Amino acid sequence: MATRTLLVTSSVLGENGQSNALANHFQQQVAARGGVEVSHRDVVANALPHLDIEELGAWQTPADERSDAQKALAARSDELLAELRSHDVLVLAVPMYNLGIPSQLKAWFDRVLRAGETFRYTETGPQGLLEGKRAIILAARGGQYAGTEFDSQTPHLKTMLGLMGISDVDVVFAEGLNMGDAQRDSALKEAFQAIDQLVDGL
Repeated sequence: MATRTLLVTSSVLGENGQSNALANHFQQQVAARGGVEVSHRDVVANALPHLDIEELGAWQTPADERSDAQKALAARSDELLAELRSHDVLVLAVPMYNLGIPSQLKAWFDRVLRAGETFRYTETGPQGLLEGKRAIILAARGGQYAGTEFDSQTPHLKTMLGLMGISDVDVVFAEGLNMGDAQRDSALKEAFQAIDQLVDGL
């Protein structure tokens, strides 16, 4: 049975985005090897609105008591949850914007990080409900941040994934992409090689 992989891209630069270059390389390598099915969700091209009280209220209303408007709002998250649950591997292609993740990706996380759906609260703390899945983060940065106090992005992503029970996480960094052609080419080459190794293991 093929490994089902959900690829989520989040660059506002489209095909000019370096995180999308990493995502494209991942897709090319998967296609060349076979045995892996990839679904692609672009959260910029298909942007979600910021979470508001009306949508949150729709989730908290029992399904058989929802108004038509609430059903439509709840369906937005339910669709994303069903998509995430149906895949074995989650691949996040993530640029760094102002030391964080794109707001479009945060809006996606706001719909899939739902108490009672992907995690639950217990007497000993939250428990993830999506155990058994793995994640790959393809991180593209203009500067060099990995391992420094300025990289708040990686811990944030790992914490959100961990809340859902996804603790098997690999990170591929392509850094210094705005620090000259030589640095960019070297960083992308190393990132592509790391992606190749991860694809071999899928």
